[in-house]
Amino acid sequence: MGLGKSFQMAISSIINNKVRSLLTMLGIIIGIAAVIILISVMNGLTSEVSKVFSEFGTTSLNTNIRSRPNVEVTPEELYEFADEHPDLYSGVTPNISLSGEFKTPDAGDDTVSVSAKGVSEDYYDIQKLELCFGRFITYQDCENKSNVAVIGSFQALYYFGSCEAALDQTVRLNGKPYKVIGVLEEEEDSTESSSDNAMYIPYTTMMKATSTGTVSSYIVNAKSDEVVYDAKSALEAYLLEAVGDDDYYTVTSFQSIIDSMLEMMDKMEMVLVAIAAISLLVGGIGIMNIMLVSVSERTREIGIRKSLGAKHKHIMMQFVMESGVVSCIGGIIGIIIGVIFSLLAGSALQMSVSPSVGAIALAFGVSVGIGVVFGFLPARKAAKLNPIDALRND
Repeated sequence: MGLGKSFQMAISSIINNKVRSLLTMLGIIIGIAAVIILISVMNGLTSEVSKVFSEFGTTSLNTNIRSRPNVEVTPEELYEFADEHPDLYSGVTPNISLSGEFKTPDAGDDTVSVSAKGVSEDYYDIQKLELCFGRFITYQDCENKSNVAVIGSFQALYYFGSCEAALDQTVRLNGKPYKVIGVLEEEEDSTESSSDNAMYIPYTTMMKATSTGTVSSYIVNAKSDEVVYDAKSALEAYLLEAVGDDDYYTVTSFQSIIDSMLEMMDKMEMVLVAIAAISLLVGGIGIMNIMLVSVSERTREIGIRKSLGAKHKHIMMQFVMESGVVSCIGGIIGIIIGVIFSLLAGSALQMSVSPSVGAIALAFGVSVGIGVVFGFLPARKAAKLNPIDALRND
């Protein structure tokens, strides 16, 4: 008896015992569907996390230097260091923050709170900003300590009615006047609590405004994702030599944060899949139990087949095939359910979820494997039956 005949007999047995076959498949269906849903949702979540963090710049190295007596790292020194390693760094910017009251000269008491930043011309490319009108801060602005500012779309719309109308206007931060040279592209909804409420001025101007002669915070941009860790190590080595104590500085890489988070999410995915796989084990045991019952019910049939010349391998093939087909059909149903619910979960969570071909192929392979493995014992029992004893069975 060939594989084709064994397959026909397996299908016939499943059709003749529809309810029992469906219940047998249930554990496999639930297990496969759960595995696909979990893998798909976790992959989608991982992509969303990576996307969010990449907006901050995966090549950015946030550097903070605490003040230490008689020790200072100036912007010029850090610029010089970056210029000496063009293969590692593509830009450096001081990052001085100042919270204050923003308004226009004729706005009276109508002010809004803003967290202004003092930066250099490199900040624009490092943070991947976009302008809708005007220009960003230049090297010359920093050199001349110019009272110029780039503002967000919120301030432009709130005080001037449009982004274009804000150009060349005068605004005030804590009472000091600045000329608007650029307006940023709208990123969110142009409200006071959004990222569109922004203000950037030359870092040298900010140092003058805050009466501080030092810069404690920098953003150093690595050349590419491939050299982030090398750039971080080189920067830390430079600061250790310049400052003399690693307790006085920190260098944080968004790429390392992303890698740590993705590693944690991979572990979470493995744990969740392992939990879901328990139902596959239960489904496999269910298949084995039902197949053992089937062997007991068909003992006489097995005896007749053996007396007519069926060999050990033919009986084994029949029952392993039947077990494999039951598990395979359950796997296919589980895959369909898993794909549907994965897409529904993505829609409900408002993120992109697409079941991977690898996960589907793995699920199908596992379902077939479970059928074969758990069908082996019942098939072996059936094949070892003595034909005379089997024929005597009522």
